[in-house]
Amino acid sequence: MSAAPKSRLGRGLGGLIAAAKPASAPAAHAPASGAHPMTAATGHTAAPVAGAAGYQEIAVHLIEPSPHQFRREIPAEQLGELADSIRSEGLLQPIVVRKTGDKFQLIAGERRWRAFQLLKIKTIPARIVEASNASSAALGLIENLQREGLNPIEEAHGYASLIRDFDLTQESAAERVGRGRATVANALRLLSLDPDLQAFVAKNLLTVGHAKVLLGVEDTAQRSLLARRIIEQGLSVRATEKFAQHAKSNGAAPTARAPKAGLSAKDSATVTGIEQKLTSHLGARVAILHTPKKGKIVIEYRGNEDLQRLLEKLGVEA
Repeated sequence: MSAAPKSRLGRGLGGLIAAAKPASAPAAHAPASGAHPMTAATGHTAAPVAGAAGYQEIAVHLIEPSPHQFRREIPAEQLGELADSIRSEGLLQPIVVRKTGDKFQLIAGERRWRAFQLLKIKTIPARIVEASNASSAALGLIENLQREGLNPIEEAHGYASLIRDFDLTQESAAERVGRGRATVANALRLLSLDPDLQAFVAKNLLTVGHAKVLLGVEDTAQRSLLARRIIEQGLSVRATEKFAQHAKSNGAAPTARAPKAGLSAKDSATVTGIEQKLTSHLGARVAILHTPKKGKIVIEYRGNEDLQRLLEKLGVEA
C-alpha cells in the first residue's frame, strides 16, 4: 500500500496536489462506504476509495504513463503484493491524472494503475487536475521519492531530467521537489560514473557512499578495478577510502588480497581473475573456494527478484 508522505520532502506530494488546479469536468461522488460497483465486462469488483470525495472513475485503458516517469522498472513481486492488497482492502488513495486530448496522463500512482491492470479491473478512481509539464514531472518524482521507489541512479536521472527538460537550475529543481540543493547536486554527481558502475549502484552492489569515494579516483581503469574489489571483498566505505588514497598516492591500487589459502600465488591470481569475470558477468558478488580436487562457487543475491534475475542470466527456469 502507499506509504504516508515523509516530512523530509517539504510540502510533500499531498500538499502540491492539493494546490494543483482541479480540472473543470464534474467529479463523481464517492460511493457509500462498503459499496463495490461491479465491472460488467469482467465480473471483477472495482475497489472503492476510502474517504476520497471528488474523484472520477475513468477507464484504465484511457490512461497513459507519464513520459517523465523516472522509475525504470517496477518489481513484479511488489506489484503483485499491491494488487493483492487492493483486492482485499480496496484502493486507499486515488491516482492523479491530467487530461491530454481524449486520454489521461498519469501524474501520480503508476503502481496503483498497473495493479488495476493486473487485476483486470476496467475503471480506476482518479483525481483529474490541470498541471504544466514541469509540475507534472515534479509531482511524479516527488511521489517516487516519498515512497522510496527509486534507486539512487533513477533519482539522479529524475533531477537531471527536470533540469534539462524544463530549463531549471539545481536550486529551482531542488525547491520543486522539496530537497536541499546539496542533495540534488550530490545525486547528479553519480551520473559522472561510468555506465557499468552506475549499474552496480542501481543494483545495490555499491552504496552511494562507495560511489562518492570512486568519484574521487580520476583514472577510469583504477576506478573500475576498485569498484569490483568492493563488490568481491565486501569492502566498507572506510576501507574503500584507504584503497582510493593509496591509488592517488602511488598511481596504482594496492594488492587486492593475500594468496588464497592452500594455493600458490599464481593459482590464487587465476581464481581471483575468474571471480572478477563472473562478478562482472552476473552483476553479483561471486566467491570461489578452490582446491585441486574440489571447490565451490558462491553467488550472492539480494531477495527474490535478484535471484530470479540470476536464474534468467544462467538460463535456468524457476
